[in-house]
Amino acid sequence: MKHPNLAELLDLLLDAGSWSCWDTAPARPASGAAYRRDLSRAAERSGADESIRTGAGRVAGHRVAIVASEYGFLGGSVGVVAAERATAAIERATAEERILLALPASGGTRMQEGTPAFLRMLTISGAIAEHRAASLPYLVYLRHPTTGGVLASWASLGHVTFAEPGALVGFLGPRVVEALTGTTFAAGTQSPRELRRAGALDALVAPADLREAVRRVLTVVTADRGLATVRGGVGKPPARVAAAAARDPWASVLATRAPDRPGLREFLAASTSDLTSLGASELGHGPDVPGTPIVTALALLRGAPCVVIGQDRTAQRHRPIGVRDLHAARQAVQRAADLRLPVVTVIDTPGAELSPEAERDGLATTIAHCLAALMSAPVPTVSVLLGQGTGGAALALLPTDVAVAAEDAWLAPLPPEGASVIMHRTVDRAAGLAREMFITADDLRRLGIVDLILPGPDAPGGADLGTRISVDVRGRMTDIADGAVELLRTVGGQHPATRLAARRERYRRLPP
Repeated sequence: MKHPNLAELLDLLLDAGSWSCWDTAPARPASGAAYRRDLSRAAERSGADESIRTGAGRVAGHRVAIVASEYGFLGGSVGVVAAERATAAIERATAEERILLALPASGGTRMQEGTPAFLRMLTISGAIAEHRAASLPYLVYLRHPTTGGVLASWASLGHVTFAEPGALVGFLGPRVVEALTGTTFAAGTQSPRELRRAGALDALVAPADLREAVRRVLTVVTADRGLATVRGGVGKPPARVAAAAARDPWASVLATRAPDRPGLREFLAASTSDLTSLGASELGHGPDVPGTPIVTALALLRGAPCVVIGQDRTAQRHRPIGVRDLHAARQAVQRAADLRLPVVTVIDTPGAELSPEAERDGLATTIAHCLAALMSAPVPTVSVLLGQGTGGAALALLPTDVAVAAEDAWLAPLPPEGASVIMHRTVDRAAGLAREMFITADDLRRLGIVDLILPGPDAPGGADLGTRISVDVRGRMTDIADGAVELLRTVGGQHPATRLAARRERYRRLPP
């Protein structure tokens, strides 16, 4: 597989004629003759004066700063001079309020300079931390190869991280591992696919597709940067309910369990654009590709930038929500906070994983931390109760500023059958208990948890994402999404402290 060099990659990525180099001739500290010869040969072979190149350009019109590795210069290894160049560029990007894009391809710290160079990974990472603290986006594209201290520091701190297919990406290079341990890694161990499986990577992107992948992200994270939330007035959420009569609670339970009931896939297909999945999450595309139970993504929801955290009912038929999924949801809340983007949660779950492994992995604790992260998120939040809302998996995505519900959606601590077993030692009383437990959307509105109720997506949907959604389902999904955005507008302009206080009060004043 041919991997493009830096010049070729910049040509693929940047708008034509937009590149402007920020580099000046490096001032070399005193060094030995052998190292000076190494530097001279590296410059001659690569045509570069150091292993880091920096500058500015545009991607689809968006202003970006670039910090990139020149692998042809001593394997992209980072010494003191290269680190200083990278740090200065990051600081300039922060001062100029530019998006920062890193394109690392490096063997790590430069061994000829030892510990002083090694410590400079902290310097670069500190500059990245300041850039992120300013809520400025930081994107990373891991090129072939990216290893060592570079991967273990600034190359792994992106708000969104892509990687080149077929790249070697790992902590230690294979030769070092073999020499130090006497063993070799199995083929594919240090690969982007493994990183993505671990949730440390958002997508594998071919060099030719990088520009479009970056454009999608920048379209979302730069939308409405004035408030960095949904613009709109501040006021009370609308108290609007569905025109249809309230359903029988047990009928709602059965309706939301129907195999052909539309869910998250149809919701996203009908109401979002410029969607980028985050972490290991993935939307399914039909019964043979189920995706992950919780999908996290950057997207425009009816034109509003947000981070979506949604439960895919189709994927949950193959695998229930587990610890890793909830951990990803919690991380997505943090990403939204870092980027000052609203959070939209979509709740549709029969419950979390019931297994000894989930208990040992700390499922209950993970649920608690997830809901605590959402409760304390400094950005506007809205939950969409789309269908089933069972147990802790639903509760973890519920504590938001405002909420919209489908008219037949419901929320309960256990499925009615489980409550029946606890109360009567049989599942036969499930229907009666469903009518006694205040589980419906209308009950939740009276409790002050749901602000808006709309007709649910009870028409048949399609297996493929958006390609076979009926007109009626699409219309209902867009109505629900419009309702969520409308609710976000009621809280989007509030000061974060005011919003957090109101959120806490919302759940403090629940009626008995």
